Amino acid sequence: MPRVHTALATAAALALLVAGCTGTPTASKADDDATKDVTITFWHGWSAPSEVAAIDANIKAFESKHPNIHVKAVGNINDDKIKQALRAGGPTAPDVVSSFTTTNVGAFCSSNVLTDLKPFLDKSGIDLDATFPKAMQNYTQYQGKRCTLPLLADSFGLYYNKNAFKAAGITAPPKTFSEFEDVAKKLTKTKGDSYSQLGYMPNFHGYEAGIEQYGFQFGLTYFDDQGKSNVAQDPKVVQAYQTQKKLVDALGGYAKLEKYRATFGDEFGAKNPLHTGQVAMAFDGEWRAGMAKEAGITFDLGVAPMPVPDDQADTYGRGVLAGTIIGISSKSEKQNAAWEFTKFVTTDTDAVVNFSNAIHNVPSTLDAFKSPNLTKDPYMEIFIGIAENPNTISPPVTPNGGAYLLTLKDLGYQYESGKITDLAAALKNAEEQINKDLAQTG
Repeated sequence: MPRVHTALATAAALALLVAGCTGTPTASKADDDATKDVTITFWHGWSAPSEVAAIDANIKAFESKHPNIHVKAVGNINDDKIKQALRAGGPTAPDVVSSFTTTNVGAFCSSNVLTDLKPFLDKSGIDLDATFPKAMQNYTQYQGKRCTLPLLADSFGLYYNKNAFKAAGITAPPKTFSEFEDVAKKLTKTKGDSYSQLGYMPNFHGYEAGIEQYGFQFGLTYFDDQGKSNVAQDPKVVQAYQTQKKLVDALGGYAKLEKYRATFGDEFGAKNPLHTGQVAMAFDGEWRAGMAKEAGITFDLGVAPMPVPDDQADTYGRGVLAGTIIGISSKSEKQNAAWEFTKFVTTDTDAVVNFSNAIHNVPSTLDAFKSPNLTKDPYMEIFIGIAENPNTISPPVTPNGGAYLLTLKDLGYQYESGKITDLAAALKNAEEQINKDLAQTG
């Protein structure tokens, strides 16, 4: 199931709450004997029956290898509950937690509610570079402190209607944004003051079409080496916004597109506009292929990496990588036992592969990518390639979560609709707001 979009929606709120925690590091309580009989509690956010079954299967596999360690799993837990429990501690608090909110790693690490995993990794002899893709290593630490590890991942690609491509005489998916605009125009069919088919819905309120998707394809850094926002300084930021606005104008303009968007079904339901043929292309995650099949689409569905700027054509194949994170409560008195479970679900190849196969997310270890047991349909092959691409990046980790992305998304809504005409001035204001928010987080 998709995680990135929901993570951004809650990132800022949780980050501000977590920032209220004491900044004093909690002394490690990793002095428990993991060979003795013990029960640890694991909180996670998965709730669908198939997801919960996959979690339970991995727990059963772990317990068969560690018969003295029993895992009590509690599902459908959101980040706010996790935050409160980690702050409070006590016998009912979780020992291990997972979160879908990648951008909150900075808040979790800087507030010390999750323990530093480096001593555990060193003790177990785990080589990070030989175990996890670089982008996943980046989003599971903050300022050198690694308080989380990756537990599967999400990536984004370009889905396209092969039948519509064939009818329009298009033989291959676009690789650059100029090609993308040309293809989107060729695939667009007007009907009165609306459309019978839209090549692509470019408006930022469209599904998975935010500045974060565009931005990562442009290789935006968002922050300088001192952790200050540089969105008003980086010309790639202007390029990203202007590329999206140009596409909005080319496909009919903001008002006409918004009117058409109002006819779309739910993003995660059978009437998603890609499923119904209302749009011929869409940016989406690895989960979309399975959803489209379940919806009973009547056309051939293709997937490819998302396009890149024309002046960065050599980076084609890149994307954005984010995903579920897992860590150990700094107040847990069972940290060694908790580490054995955390290590198993994040580094055991069979555990990672089985979980990936079950819930159709990108696996999170290099060995899992190469496993013969990994279900590698043509769709997943593309997303694994994106995950392995050296140009693929992940959302920058900050102490206030995804607040900077929310600020930039709001700017995008106003710019595409014409409410903002001076983009440079708007980016300067956004930069000041982002830095102000970071300073207040402290």
